[in-house]
Amino acid sequence: MSADLSLVQKLEAAWRTALFAKDEIALRQLIHPDFQLVGVRGSEPQALDLDGWIAALANMDVVDLVVDITHCTRVEGTIVATVDARWSVRYLGQVIQERVLLSDIWVEGSDGWQVIRRHSSPLPCDQA
Repeated sequence: MSADLSLVQKLEAAWRTALFAKDEIALRQLIHPDFQLVGVRGSEPQALDLDGWIAALANMDVVDLVVDITHCTRVEGTIVATVDARWSVRYLGQVIQERVLLSDIWVEGSDGWQVIRRHSSPLPCDQA
């Protein structure tokens, strides 16, 4: 396993742990202040900044989340990771099961690594 892949696995695991705990302090340490989540749903992309994403998290209960990092590449202080993710989340009382392909862009700063962009596109949910 490459050092970069191992690093991204640790970062994604820390994000997962903070997400389940709804630990806003830990999330803000992992997520860059200029973060943007771009999700492709329907005909128009949707975008959320960090504060919007944190606010949406308040209405979510993550039931399960599995991530498989399929590829990562480092260029100096930036790592681009491709992630196949499956999750079940209770959002505003409704259970949503989803599989998405994520592109996470991690940047290295003086305080460590933070994700600055996440692009999310739906994938077919198979039962495997």
